[in-house]
Amino acid sequence: MHRYQILVAWSPEVRVFVAQVPDLPGCVAHGRSETEARDTARSAIDLYLEDLSATGDSIPEPKQYHLLST
Repeated sequence: MHRYQILVAWSPEVRVFVAQVPDLPGCVAHGRSETEARDTARSAIDLYLEDLSATGDSIPEPKQYHLLST
């Protein structure tokens, strides 16, 4: 099982939480709460990986990211 990092941030422009998966380009989801955005992103990851598998493309290995605060 792959475990990809999901980054969630508030978007004031569209007034929703946006979840991005850095290791899967274009894999983005949103929700009214952080939890909803994260859950929707998990579903998007599953669909993304299913599509890669169906087309015979390789599935990227998750990277380890470290967030630094300044």
